[in-house]
Amino acid sequence: MLHKREENELSQAFTAYNNRLISPAMGSNTPTFPVPKMVWLVGAWAGLLIPGLLIFLTEAINNKVRGRKDLNDLTIPFIGEIPIHRRHRTFKEKFFAPWIRFRNNVKAMFGIAEMQEDKTLHILVKDHSRNVINEAFRVIRTNLEFMTAKGSRGKVIMLTSFTPNSGKTFVVTNLITSFAIKRQRVLAIDLDLRKASLSAMVNKPPIGIADYLSGVTDSFDDIVVRNATHDYLDVVPVGTIPPNPTELLFDDRLAELLDELRNQYSYIILDCPPVEIVADATIIGRCADSTLFIVRAEMLDRSLLPDIQQYYDENRLPKMSLILNGTTDSFSYYGSHRYGARYGYYGGSGSYGGYTRDDD
Repeated sequence: MLHKREENELSQAFTAYNNRLISPAMGSNTPTFPVPKMVWLVGAWAGLLIPGLLIFLTEAINNKVRGRKDLNDLTIPFIGEIPIHRRHRTFKEKFFAPWIRFRNNVKAMFGIAEMQEDKTLHILVKDHSRNVINEAFRVIRTNLEFMTAKGSRGKVIMLTSFTPNSGKTFVVTNLITSFAIKRQRVLAIDLDLRKASLSAMVNKPPIGIADYLSGVTDSFDDIVVRNATHDYLDVVPVGTIPPNPTELLFDDRLAELLDELRNQYSYIILDCPPVEIVADATIIGRCADSTLFIVRAEMLDRSLLPDIQQYYDENRLPKMSLILNGTTDSFSYYGSHRYGARYGYYGGSGSYGGYTRDDD
Protein backbone atom coordinates (compact mmCIF):
# COMPACT_ATOMS: atom_id res chain seq x y z
CA MET A 1 0.00 0.00 0.00
CA LEU A 2 2.83 2.36 0.87
CA HIS A 3 4.53 1.43 -2.36
CA LYS A 4 1.42 2.19 -4.40
CA ARG A 5 0.92 5.56 -2.71
CA GLU A 6 4.47 6.58 -3.52
CA GLU A 7 3.99 5.61 -7.18
CA ASN A 8 0.80 7.77 -7.40
CA GLU A 9 2.54 10.72 -5.86
CA LEU A 10 5.45 10.37 -8.28
CA SER A 11 3.12 10.09 -11.30
CA GLN A 12 1.21 13.23 -10.22
CA ALA A 13 4.39 15.15 -9.64
CA PHE A 14 5.73 14.42 -13.13
CA THR A 15 2.43 14.91 -15.10
CA ALA A 16 2.93 17.43 -17.97
CA TYR A 17 0.12 20.02 -18.41
CA ASN A 18 -1.05 20.44 -22.07
CA ASN A 19 -2.52 23.97 -21.77
CA ARG A 20 -0.88 27.37 -21.87
CA LEU A 21 -1.90 31.07 -21.77
CA ILE A 22 -1.85 32.65 -25.22
CA SER A 23 -3.20 36.13 -24.36
CA PRO A 24 -4.60 37.66 -21.18
CA ALA A 25 -8.35 38.46 -20.83
CA MET A 26 -9.40 41.94 -21.95
CA GLY A 27 -12.72 43.89 -21.80
CA SER A 28 -14.78 46.56 -20.07
CA ASN A 29 -16.88 46.48 -16.95
CA THR A 30 -19.83 47.88 -18.94
CA PRO A 31 -22.58 45.27 -19.54
CA THR A 32 -23.06 44.09 -23.11
CA PHE A 33 -26.84 43.81 -22.78
CA PRO A 34 -29.15 45.73 -22.95
CA VAL A 35 -27.65 48.05 -25.55
CA PRO A 36 -28.67 51.65 -24.72
CA LYS A 37 -28.81 52.75 -28.35
CA MET A 38 -31.06 49.84 -29.21
CA VAL A 39 -33.36 50.65 -26.30
CA TRP A 40 -33.68 54.27 -27.44
CA LEU A 41 -34.33 53.16 -31.03
CA VAL A 42 -37.05 50.71 -30.01
CA GLY A 43 -38.62 53.36 -27.76
CA ALA A 44 -38.64 55.92 -30.55
CA TRP A 45 -40.32 53.51 -32.98
CA ALA A 46 -42.86 52.49 -30.34
CA GLY A 47 -43.59 56.16 -29.63
CA LEU A 48 -44.42 56.67 -33.29
CA LEU A 49 -46.19 53.40 -34.05
CA ILE A 50 -48.47 53.17 -31.01
CA PRO A 51 -50.05 56.65 -31.36
CA GLY A 52 -50.30 56.09 -35.11
CA LEU A 53 -52.05 52.78 -34.52
CA LEU A 54 -54.46 54.41 -32.06
CA ILE A 55 -55.25 57.17 -34.54
CA PHE A 56 -55.80 54.60 -37.29
CA LEU A 57 -58.13 52.55 -35.09
CA THR A 58 -60.02 55.69 -34.06
CA GLU A 59 -60.64 56.61 -37.69
CA ALA A 60 -61.42 53.01 -38.63
CA ILE A 61 -64.19 52.65 -36.05
CA ASN A 62 -65.54 56.16 -36.64
CA ASN A 63 -68.66 55.71 -38.77
CA LYS A 64 -70.01 59.21 -38.22
CA VAL A 65 -70.40 62.04 -40.70
CA ARG A 66 -67.23 64.12 -40.38
CA GLY A 67 -67.34 66.70 -43.14
CA ARG A 68 -68.72 67.88 -46.45
CA LYS A 69 -67.07 65.04 -48.37
CA ASP A 70 -69.30 62.52 -46.62
CA LEU A 71 -72.33 64.26 -48.15
CA ASN A 72 -71.08 64.29 -51.74
CA ASP A 73 -73.18 61.29 -52.73
CA LEU A 74 -76.41 63.07 -51.74
CA THR A 75 -78.36 65.06 -54.34
CA ILE A 76 -79.98 67.29 -51.71
CA PRO A 77 -79.02 70.98 -52.09
CA PHE A 78 -76.33 72.00 -49.62
CA ILE A 79 -76.95 75.43 -48.13
CA GLY A 80 -74.11 75.86 -45.65
CA GLU A 81 -71.71 74.55 -43.05
CA ILE A 82 -71.33 75.64 -39.43
CA PRO A 83 -67.96 74.92 -37.80
CA ILE A 84 -67.92 73.89 -34.19
CA HIS A 85 -67.42 76.69 -31.69
CA ARG A 86 -64.53 76.13 -29.31
CA ARG A 87 -63.54 78.16 -26.31
CA HIS A 88 -60.01 78.56 -24.99
CA ARG A 89 -58.91 75.21 -23.59
CA THR A 90 -56.38 74.65 -20.87
CA PHE A 91 -53.16 72.71 -21.50
CA LYS A 92 -54.59 69.74 -19.59
CA GLU A 93 -57.73 69.69 -21.77
CA LYS A 94 -55.67 69.85 -24.97
CA PHE A 95 -53.30 67.12 -23.74
CA PHE A 96 -56.08 64.65 -22.91
CA ALA A 97 -58.35 65.60 -25.84
CA PRO A 98 -57.15 62.78 -28.18
CA TRP A 99 -57.60 60.15 -25.49
CA ILE A 100 -61.07 61.45 -24.58
CA ARG A 101 -62.07 61.46 -28.26
CA PHE A 102 -60.80 57.88 -28.70
CA ARG A 103 -62.63 56.74 -25.55
CA ASN A 104 -65.89 58.35 -26.68
CA ASN A 105 -65.63 56.72 -30.12
CA VAL A 106 -65.11 53.29 -28.56
CA LYS A 107 -68.06 53.80 -26.22
CA ALA A 108 -70.23 55.00 -29.07
CA MET A 109 -69.26 51.97 -31.15
CA PHE A 110 -70.54 49.64 -28.41
CA GLY A 111 -73.53 51.83 -27.60
CA ILE A 112 -72.32 52.61 -24.10
CA ALA A 113 -72.23 56.40 -24.19
CA GLU A 114 -75.04 58.75 -25.10
CA MET A 115 -74.72 62.34 -26.29
CA GLN A 116 -75.43 64.70 -23.42
CA GLU A 117 -77.82 67.41 -24.46
CA ASP A 118 -76.67 70.98 -24.00
CA LYS A 119 -79.78 72.91 -23.02
CA THR A 120 -78.00 76.26 -22.97
CA LEU A 121 -78.81 78.58 -25.88
CA HIS A 122 -75.63 79.94 -27.46
CA ILE A 123 -76.31 83.07 -29.52
CA LEU A 124 -72.96 83.73 -31.18
CA VAL A 125 -74.11 85.89 -34.10
CA LYS A 126 -73.49 89.54 -33.29
CA ASP A 127 -73.65 92.79 -35.15
CA HIS A 128 -70.38 93.88 -36.84
CA SER A 129 -68.68 90.61 -35.88
CA ARG A 130 -66.38 89.02 -38.46
CA ASN A 131 -65.47 85.71 -36.84
CA VAL A 132 -65.98 82.37 -38.53
CA ILE A 133 -69.32 81.57 -36.84
CA ASN A 134 -70.86 84.86 -37.96
CA GLU A 135 -69.59 84.38 -41.52
CA ALA A 136 -71.01 80.86 -41.62
CA PHE A 137 -74.49 82.10 -40.71
CA ARG A 138 -74.18 84.98 -43.18
CA VAL A 139 -73.49 82.43 -45.91
CA ILE A 140 -76.55 80.40 -44.90
CA ARG A 141 -78.69 83.54 -44.73
CA THR A 142 -77.55 84.66 -48.18
CA ASN A 143 -78.11 81.22 -49.73
CA LEU A 144 -81.52 81.07 -48.12
CA GLU A 145 -82.47 84.44 -49.59
CA PHE A 146 -81.42 83.25 -53.05
CA MET A 147 -83.36 80.00 -52.70
CA THR A 148 -86.60 81.63 -51.55
CA ALA A 149 -88.23 83.63 -54.29
CA LYS A 150 -88.86 87.27 -53.50
CA GLY A 151 -92.46 88.26 -53.00
CA SER A 152 -94.79 90.45 -51.03
CA ARG A 153 -95.44 87.76 -48.44
CA GLY A 154 -93.09 86.20 -45.94
CA LYS A 155 -91.59 82.73 -46.22
CA VAL A 156 -92.18 79.91 -43.75
CA ILE A 157 -89.07 77.80 -43.17
CA MET A 158 -88.96 74.76 -40.93
CA LEU A 159 -85.84 73.27 -39.35
CA THR A 160 -85.61 69.61 -38.46
CA SER A 161 -83.09 66.78 -38.24
CA PHE A 162 -82.93 63.01 -38.32
CA THR A 163 -81.94 62.50 -34.68
CA PRO A 164 -82.13 64.58 -31.49
CA ASN A 165 -79.30 66.81 -30.26
CA SER A 166 -78.31 67.86 -33.77
CA GLY A 167 -78.21 71.55 -32.88
CA LYS A 168 -81.53 72.67 -34.40
CA THR A 169 -82.25 75.21 -31.68
CA PHE A 170 -78.70 76.57 -31.89
CA VAL A 171 -79.10 77.07 -35.63
CA VAL A 172 -82.55 78.65 -35.22
CA THR A 173 -81.47 81.18 -32.58
CA ASN A 174 -78.42 82.29 -34.52
CA LEU A 175 -80.16 82.29 -37.90
CA ILE A 176 -83.03 84.50 -36.72
CA THR A 177 -80.50 86.81 -35.06
CA SER A 178 -78.66 87.04 -38.38
CA PHE A 179 -81.89 88.09 -40.13
CA ALA A 180 -82.71 90.59 -37.38
CA ILE A 181 -79.26 92.19 -37.67
CA LYS A 182 -80.05 92.77 -41.34
CA ARG A 183 -83.24 94.56 -40.22
CA GLN A 184 -85.55 91.95 -41.63
CA ARG A 185 -88.62 91.24 -39.56
CA VAL A 186 -88.37 87.61 -38.44
CA LEU A 187 -90.46 85.36 -36.23
CA ALA A 188 -89.38 82.12 -34.55
CA ILE A 189 -92.03 79.64 -33.38
CA ASP A 190 -91.17 76.76 -31.08
CA LEU A 191 -93.13 73.84 -32.50
CA ASP A 192 -91.21 71.18 -30.58
CA LEU A 193 -94.16 70.83 -28.24
CA ARG A 194 -92.52 68.08 -26.22
CA LYS A 195 -89.15 69.62 -25.31
CA ALA A 196 -89.71 73.37 -25.85
CA SER A 197 -85.98 74.07 -26.24
CA LEU A 198 -86.37 77.35 -28.13
CA SER A 199 -88.73 78.64 -25.46
CA ALA A 200 -85.73 79.08 -23.17
CA MET A 201 -84.84 82.06 -25.35
CA VAL A 202 -87.68 83.99 -23.66
CA ASN A 203 -87.62 82.17 -20.29
CA LYS A 204 -90.63 80.00 -21.19
CA PRO A 205 -93.65 82.29 -20.54
CA PRO A 206 -96.78 80.52 -19.28
CA ILE A 207 -98.72 80.92 -22.54
CA GLY A 208 -97.64 80.07 -26.06
CA ILE A 209 -98.39 78.34 -29.34
CA ALA A 210 -99.74 75.21 -27.65
CA ASP A 211 -102.32 77.32 -25.82
CA TYR A 212 -103.28 79.03 -29.08
CA LEU A 213 -103.72 75.74 -30.93
CA SER A 214 -105.77 74.27 -28.08
CA GLY A 215 -108.13 77.27 -28.08
CA VAL A 216 -107.11 78.78 -24.74
CA THR A 217 -106.55 82.11 -26.51
CA ASP A 218 -107.44 83.42 -29.95
CA SER A 219 -105.11 86.41 -29.92
CA PHE A 220 -101.64 86.20 -31.43
CA ASP A 221 -100.52 89.13 -29.28
CA ASP A 222 -101.07 86.99 -26.17
CA ILE A 223 -98.47 84.41 -27.20
CA VAL A 224 -95.79 86.43 -28.99
CA VAL A 225 -92.78 87.98 -27.26
CA ARG A 226 -91.86 91.15 -29.14
CA ASN A 227 -88.21 92.09 -29.66
CA ALA A 228 -87.10 89.04 -27.68
CA THR A 229 -83.32 89.46 -27.91
CA HIS A 230 -83.00 91.89 -30.78
CA ASP A 231 -85.03 94.45 -32.67
CA TYR A 232 -87.03 92.96 -35.55
CA LEU A 233 -87.00 89.56 -33.78
CA ASP A 234 -90.13 88.04 -32.23
CA VAL A 235 -90.47 84.65 -30.59
CA VAL A 236 -93.48 82.45 -29.88
CA PRO A 237 -92.76 79.88 -27.13
CA VAL A 238 -94.57 76.61 -26.54
CA GLY A 239 -96.32 77.70 -23.39
CA THR A 240 -98.15 74.85 -21.67
CA ILE A 241 -96.71 71.45 -22.64
CA PRO A 242 -99.68 69.61 -24.19
CA PRO A 243 -100.49 65.92 -23.72
CA ASN A 244 -101.50 65.60 -27.40
CA PRO A 245 -99.01 67.58 -29.51
CA THR A 246 -99.60 65.63 -32.73
CA GLU A 247 -103.36 66.23 -32.64
CA LEU A 248 -102.83 69.96 -32.03
CA LEU A 249 -100.56 70.26 -35.05
CA PHE A 250 -103.16 68.53 -37.24
CA ASP A 251 -105.59 71.36 -36.48
CA ASP A 252 -106.16 73.99 -39.17
CA ARG A 253 -105.46 76.78 -36.69
CA LEU A 254 -101.71 76.46 -37.29
CA ALA A 255 -102.02 76.83 -41.07
CA GLU A 256 -104.42 79.76 -40.68
CA LEU A 257 -102.12 81.51 -38.22
CA LEU A 258 -99.05 81.10 -40.44
CA ASP A 259 -101.02 82.39 -43.43
CA GLU A 260 -101.88 85.57 -41.50
CA LEU A 261 -98.34 86.06 -40.22
CA ARG A 262 -96.87 85.98 -43.74
CA ASN A 263 -98.06 89.56 -44.13
CA GLN A 264 -96.21 90.72 -41.00
CA TYR A 265 -92.82 89.02 -41.25
CA SER A 266 -90.22 88.49 -43.93
CA TYR A 267 -89.31 85.05 -42.54
CA ILE A 268 -91.07 82.71 -40.15
CA ILE A 269 -88.72 80.05 -38.75
CA LEU A 270 -90.24 76.90 -37.23
CA ASP A 271 -88.21 74.82 -34.79
CA CYS A 272 -89.52 71.27 -35.30
CA PRO A 273 -88.83 67.86 -33.69
CA PRO A 274 -86.66 65.22 -35.44
CA VAL A 275 -88.36 63.41 -38.30
CA GLU A 276 -87.44 59.90 -37.15
CA ILE A 277 -88.70 60.29 -33.58
CA VAL A 278 -92.24 61.63 -34.05
CA ALA A 279 -94.51 62.54 -36.96
CA ASP A 280 -94.75 66.22 -36.00
CA ALA A 281 -92.24 67.49 -38.57
CA THR A 282 -94.08 65.78 -41.43
CA ILE A 283 -97.35 67.35 -40.30
CA ILE A 284 -95.80 70.81 -39.99
CA GLY A 285 -94.33 70.41 -43.47
CA ARG A 286 -97.77 70.98 -44.98
CA CYS A 287 -97.60 74.61 -43.86
CA ALA A 288 -93.95 75.36 -44.73
CA ASP A 289 -92.38 76.62 -47.92
CA SER A 290 -88.97 74.97 -47.44
CA THR A 291 -87.03 72.78 -45.02
CA LEU A 292 -83.58 73.15 -43.57
CA PHE A 293 -82.38 69.68 -42.59
CA ILE A 294 -79.64 69.73 -39.94
CA VAL A 295 -76.91 67.08 -40.09
CA ARG A 296 -74.65 67.05 -37.04
CA ALA A 297 -71.05 66.09 -37.71
CA GLU A 298 -69.44 63.45 -35.48
CA MET A 299 -72.92 62.37 -34.38
CA LEU A 300 -75.02 61.18 -37.32
CA ASP A 301 -74.17 57.70 -38.55
CA ARG A 302 -73.19 57.65 -42.23
CA SER A 303 -75.44 54.64 -42.74
CA LEU A 304 -78.46 56.95 -42.20
CA LEU A 305 -77.60 59.20 -45.15
CA PRO A 306 -79.57 57.05 -47.65
CA ASP A 307 -82.64 57.48 -45.43
CA ILE A 308 -82.25 61.27 -45.60
CA GLN A 309 -81.89 61.02 -49.37
CA GLN A 310 -85.11 59.03 -49.44
CA TYR A 311 -86.93 61.86 -47.65
CA TYR A 312 -85.79 64.18 -50.42
CA ASP A 313 -86.60 61.81 -53.27
CA GLU A 314 -90.10 61.11 -51.96
CA ASN A 315 -90.81 64.82 -51.21
CA ARG A 316 -91.82 64.06 -47.65
CA LEU A 317 -90.64 67.54 -46.64
CA PRO A 318 -90.98 70.70 -48.75
CA LYS A 319 -87.85 71.79 -50.67
CA MET A 320 -85.22 70.19 -48.47
CA SER A 321 -81.77 71.72 -48.07
CA LEU A 322 -78.90 70.48 -45.91
CA ILE A 323 -76.95 72.32 -43.23
CA LEU A 324 -73.86 70.59 -41.85
CA ASN A 325 -73.43 71.56 -38.21
CA GLY A 326 -70.48 71.08 -35.87
CA THR A 327 -67.58 70.34 -38.21
CA THR A 328 -64.07 70.40 -36.77
CA ASP A 329 -61.04 72.22 -38.19
CA SER A 330 -59.79 69.06 -39.91
CA PHE A 331 -62.99 68.58 -41.92
CA SER A 332 -64.31 72.14 -42.11
CA TYR A 333 -64.08 74.39 -45.13
CA TYR A 334 -63.83 77.37 -42.80
CA GLY A 335 -60.82 75.91 -41.04
CA SER A 336 -58.88 75.34 -44.23
CA HIS A 337 -56.00 77.44 -45.46
CA ARG A 338 -57.76 78.42 -48.65
CA TYR A 339 -60.58 80.11 -46.71
CA GLY A 340 -58.05 82.11 -44.73
CA ALA A 341 -56.25 82.90 -47.98
CA ARG A 342 -59.44 84.17 -49.54
CA TYR A 343 -60.14 86.31 -46.52
CA GLY A 344 -56.64 87.76 -46.67
CA TYR A 345 -57.10 88.45 -50.37
CA TYR A 346 -60.18 90.53 -49.67
CA GLY A 347 -58.39 92.76 -47.23
CA GLY A 348 -58.50 90.93 -43.91
CA SER A 349 -55.59 90.53 -41.59
CA GLY A 350 -54.51 87.61 -39.47
CA SER A 351 -56.15 84.23 -39.27
CA TYR A 352 -59.81 84.40 -40.27
CA GLY A 353 -60.83 81.41 -38.24
CA GLY A 354 -59.06 82.60 -35.12
CA TYR A 355 -60.54 83.08 -31.71
CA THR A 356 -61.94 86.54 -30.97
CA ARG A 357 -63.76 88.07 -28.07
CA ASP A 358 -66.96 87.76 -30.05
CA ASP A 359 -66.70 83.99 -29.59
CA ASP A 360 -67.46 84.27 -25.88
